[in-house]
Amino acid sequence: MKVAILGATGMAGVEYVKLLENHPWFKISAVTGKRTVGLIYSDAVKSLINAPKSVADLEVIEPDPRKIDADLVFSALPSSAAKEIEQEFLKAGFPVISEASAHRMLEDVPLIIPEVNPDHLSLIEKQKYGDGFIVTTPNCTTVGLVLALKPLMDEFGLRKIIVSTYQAVSGAGFPGVPSFLILGNVIPYIEREEEKVEAEAKKILGRLLDGRVIPADLIFEASCVRVPVIDGHLESVYVETEEPIDSEKAIEVLERFSGEPQRLRLPTAPEKPLIVSKAFDRPQPRFDLMAGSIPGMSVVVGRIRSGKLENSLKFFVLSHNRIRGAAGGAILTAELLYSMGYLRGR
Repeated sequence: MKVAILGATGMAGVEYVKLLENHPWFKISAVTGKRTVGLIYSDAVKSLINAPKSVADLEVIEPDPRKIDADLVFSALPSSAAKEIEQEFLKAGFPVISEASAHRMLEDVPLIIPEVNPDHLSLIEKQKYGDGFIVTTPNCTTVGLVLALKPLMDEFGLRKIIVSTYQAVSGAGFPGVPSFLILGNVIPYIEREEEKVEAEAKKILGRLLDGRVIPADLIFEASCVRVPVIDGHLESVYVETEEPIDSEKAIEVLERFSGEPQRLRLPTAPEKPLIVSKAFDRPQPRFDLMAGSIPGMSVVVGRIRSGKLENSLKFFVLSHNRIRGAAGGAILTAELLYSMGYLRGR
């Protein structure tokens, strides 16, 4: 299938290009930008990557559906631009998979982590533009957290989640956080991040009822911090459960977790979506970010220990914010859509 990448010249966009090189199902047919329109792609992104040969000579074009020949659109646009542009592609009959926040919380738009809530894709049927639809992927911080919460919720039930995040500078896009502000520093504020994590997690973990998602009934508190790490979001998680839980039971449940992408053996699906580290001081971005069969697509969980209160657990989660938390997660979502018959070509 021919795919277009909107916002292909940004930090998230170049990750799509790298991950789609030699993909067995998808081939990049168009790349769009803003200030780089008219340049060939290799020149437009030379400060970020050496463009693969398959896309190096593509001309960067405007994100105009009338100028794009593609079966599927990946959107790596900033949310301020995504709201209007993605709607234009939807109305022109394009399937759009977006990592922007603009449409995530709309009632008829699925917010998907493929291993967690593939059933929510049926919301596509409520979007009435021929073959066009929008599917969204979550905030990069939400992805790793919810992947770890899902098996615990299914096995023990969840009542309360408290999470503190330590987020890499690449999560702010390119050029990211100015070096003078972040080097040797920690910034205990990321605009609207805490609200996104809380709301998105409840939607993803919610249940589908009569064509709409009923958000999970959870007490959820998030504190989000920017730290001087290039890639990798580390999160400290505390949960209280409905049923008795201890570290040994939790490790067993997390280690055996698997989902629809693994059952279908999708190209970008890691063999183990969750990898449990038994080391006393892991996970760490420097050592664990690319763990697993598909580098960057597994989430590493470690320092799993029982809390002092009854039915409580503490652990750390590490995920690659630009791969599993962005481009890789969107590509896996596209593979799931293709396998389920939602992508038919134009």
